[in-house]
Amino acid sequence: MTRVDTVDTLVNGPAARGRTVLISGASIAGPALAYWLNRYGFAVTVVERAGAVRDGGYPVDVRGTALDVVRRMGILPRLRDAHIDLRRLTFLGEDGSEVASVDPHAVTGGVAGRDLEVRRGALAGALHEAVRDDVEFLFDDSIDTLDQHRHGVDVTFRGGGGRTFDLVLGADGLHSHTRALLFGPEERFHRYLGYCFAGFTLRNTFGLVRETTMWNAPGRAAVLYAAGDDDDDVHGFLNFACTEPPFDAFRDPEAQRGLVAEVFDGAGWEVPGLLAALRDADDLFFDVVSQIRMDRWSSGRVALVGDAAYAPSFLTGQGSSLALVGAYMLAGSLAAERDHAAGFAAYERDTRAFVTLNQDQVGKGEAALFPTTARALEQRNAMLRSLGSMPPPVAGRPAHEALVLPEFRRPG
Repeated sequence: MTRVDTVDTLVNGPAARGRTVLISGASIAGPALAYWLNRYGFAVTVVERAGAVRDGGYPVDVRGTALDVVRRMGILPRLRDAHIDLRRLTFLGEDGSEVASVDPHAVTGGVAGRDLEVRRGALAGALHEAVRDDVEFLFDDSIDTLDQHRHGVDVTFRGGGGRTFDLVLGADGLHSHTRALLFGPEERFHRYLGYCFAGFTLRNTFGLVRETTMWNAPGRAAVLYAAGDDDDDVHGFLNFACTEPPFDAFRDPEAQRGLVAEVFDGAGWEVPGLLAALRDADDLFFDVVSQIRMDRWSSGRVALVGDAAYAPSFLTGQGSSLALVGAYMLAGSLAAERDHAAGFAAYERDTRAFVTLNQDQVGKGEAALFPTTARALEQRNAMLRSLGSMPPPVAGRPAHEALVLPEFRRPG
């Protein structure tokens, strides 16, 4: 990879001119990738199975190297305005009594005044707005089949019809259909971390303002997250340890509700109310806590980015940041190299160490905030009590900033 001071030298370069790219997914990685590829002169189409960019959603972090990405995209001021500025994180014991109330940054490893926390929809909206006038978006559709050949990739869409693209890039999340078409079943790459969770919204009848309250019992956690003022909705979150992924529940919301209700039966605090809200929620999101680990992220003319290639799990707080950084690196590598094979190789070579370092923040999958035994819970609580008397950290974890964004130049 050759690096210089500006990406502008790449626009309409020989690696990009006239080349067509289809991106599957319009959440975080997809529109970020579309932005950079368009800037480098590629003709970009984005296909998204949802009918529009999804608004709202749970809060996500933008940290470290990813902040440089959004700064270069010109959307950092908008994200600063959308910053949630969580003020307090309170932990409760099984009986509902307070264990500790701490500065959130003391637990998350973030840096006050620098790192960002925004609603997922705010980030997705800012990314879409930055590129919507320059690339083609196909909403309410998705890839059905891919057929690679010497001169391109023939794509058929579930909505009907087909087109041929020079490249296809999968940015379609943890359960990527593009990955399944290219590499086979998800089970080959899925690293289960031992937890399941259900997320949903409910009315804020708790008086919470820009704060999070977490109740814990061994193997179970209930969370109320107030991203706004006390007249807003709050995010409800129920997390629990589970030996094996409950595959039978993945496509059955009623089975999901039943499983969560069974696990949390008899729990105190506000859990009965959370279960009642869960039954009526129209935005239930249920999944396992897991990672995607792959030996390679591309094959032929198709490559993966973000969660589709290397989901780190929410336990790392780096999912959105890896998506943003990965999109920047993939687009730049494709533009800087003479052909797509060399571009994909450069993308993996220069990004993988950063990805692995951040994925490894979960260790062996034992989440410190969600202990599964009474002894581990007490040890965690002792740690939290000590944090309550300590100032927040002055620097983020090195993993967040372990990659310095390169500048890219087209080949001579």
